[in-house]
Amino acid sequence: MTEEKILFEGHPAMFRNDPIGFLLSVVLCVVGVGLVILLVWWLSCRTTTLTVTNERTTLRRGIMSKSLNEVWHRDVRNVQLYKSFFQRIFGVGSIGISSAGQSGIEVSVRGIRNPEGVKDIIDRYRRANLGE
Repeated sequence: MTEEKILFEGHPAMFRNDPIGFLLSVVLCVVGVGLVILLVWWLSCRTTTLTVTNERTTLRRGIMSKSLNEVWHRDVRNVQLYKSFFQRIFGVGSIGISSAGQSGIEVSVRGIRNPEGVKDIIDRYRRANLGE
């Protein structure tokens, strides 16, 4: 039995994921609303963690209530990547992962840095589990 090793761990980016929304929130700080928006957004980003190991991909969310979505690499059926224009400029993107056991996307997160690298890690260990 091999030891599970963390190969990637990251949180969604704020500015790099949505620079226009970030700048708009900063402007709204003048009237006080922007500070609340930025605080809630920051908490949401800090309490969302995508972890990729040599065996599985896990998405954890939440402070008070917690949610956990997990897909074992041997079960991965589909990996989706999406990068908007600004996400491409700032090196972040969205990733979605589905398994053979579910009909929809099980792990989905926006604003992760280097989503292609995350997909490459998943594909490498997915192939290793298939015996290729």
